[in-house]
Amino acid sequence: MISTGLARRLRDAGLRWKPASGDRFQIDRHEFDAEVFTVSELTIEAHEYPTGTALGFNGTTEWALDSVEVDDTLWLPREDQLRDLLRSAFRTLALAPEGHRVTIELDGVEHAFESVSAPEAYGLALLALLERVAA
Repeated sequence: MISTGLARRLRDAGLRWKPASGDRFQIDRHEFDAEVFTVSELTIEAHEYPTGTALGFNGTTEWALDSVEVDDTLWLPREDQLRDLLRSAFRTLALAPEGHRVTIELDGVEHAFESVSAPEAYGLALLALLERVAA
């Protein structure tokens, strides 16, 4: 998972989020700094009984929060989402001495971004791409 700091930098550079099932996010307020949430659809499970099939709607909440605006959240994209966002600029992911290295191509020149985790390296590469597009 990418760091909160990198997620903020990506958002500030123009990365927009359309929430989908499986996406992770934080509520962008200090009192929620340690909390990571996951968007999930209601699970519907078929239960077979001698009298027929019942559809069970499963879901629990640990505490109540009616809703939160997307603008008050911070998307924490997964590794596969970050790679997809790099599109055709992505070249390679490789092991590096300190973790992982992602190489992308910008304007015909390859650029490498290293970090302790693959998602963070992808995020740094995407940040460079977003900043290049904005310039």
